[in-house]
Amino acid sequence: MEGQNVQALERAFDVLETLSETHGGIGLSTLAQKTGLSKSTAHRILKTMLERGYAEKTLDGSYKLGSHLFELMSNHIDSLELQVEAQPYMAALERALHLPAYLGVLDGPYVSIIGKEATHKADEDFTRVGKRYPAHCSSMGKCLLACLSAEELEEALCDFGFEAHTANTITRRRDFVTHLRQVRRRGWAMDHEESELNHRCVAAPIFDFSGKAIASIGVSGSNDDLPDGRIDEVAQYVVRAAQRTSKCMGYVE
Repeated sequence: MEGQNVQALERAFDVLETLSETHGGIGLSTLAQKTGLSKSTAHRILKTMLERGYAEKTLDGSYKLGSHLFELMSNHIDSLELQVEAQPYMAALERALHLPAYLGVLDGPYVSIIGKEATHKADEDFTRVGKRYPAHCSSMGKCLLACLSAEELEEALCDFGFEAHTANTITRRRDFVTHLRQVRRRGWAMDHEESELNHRCVAAPIFDFSGKAIASIGVSGSNDDLPDGRIDEVAQYVVRAAQRTSKCMGYVE
C-alpha cells in the first residue's frame, strides 16, 4: 500500500513538473506521452490538481499550472527573512576581504542599514545598523535605484534633494540618471568618497523571486582599504554574494 502511495505521488510530481515546462498550456495526450502515463491516469491526476487549484484548464482545453501553486510559493518567499538569508554571505565577504559587509534597503530617498558583519573592523557609526543616509551618494542606494524602470525612477527622484556631501557627490539629476545607466550595465555601484571623505563602498543588488531588487549588499572601507587597483576584485566578490543571496530569495536568472 505504501509503495502504491509513493508511486501515485511520483506520478503527480511528474505531471506537475511537465506542466511547469510548458508555455501556454499542454494537451492531455501530449502530457500523457511526456510523462509516460496512460491518458486515463494523467486525467485522474489532473482532475485532482484542478480541484485543488494546482492546475487550470485554458480556453482551448489544454492544461497549465494553477494559481494555488504560486500562492504557496509567495507564502514561502514572504516567510523568508532577508537578514537571515544574507548573513552567511555577508560573513563570507567580511572574512574574504577583511572589510565590513552591510545589507541595506531603500527607504524613500535614503538607504537604511538592516544588517552588518564587521569583526575585523571597528564598528563605525557611519554604517551602524539602523543608520540612514542619502541614497544618491551611496553605492547601496545607487545600485537599487539603477534597477528601477524609467517610470519608477522618475517618481522616486521627485523626493531627492541631491545635496552635496563632498566634492564628489553627484548633485545634478541629469548626471545622476546617466550614472545609474552605467551602474545598471555594470551590475554594481561604487561610492567614491561621495558621502564622506576617505570612505568608499562597493555594493550590488539582491533580487527576489519576482525579479524585483529588494536590497543591496556591500562592503566599505577607507581609500587605503579600497584602492583603485582592488575595486574590480572586490566588486566580483560582492556581486557573487548578491547573486547567491538572490537565489535564496527565490530569484532565478
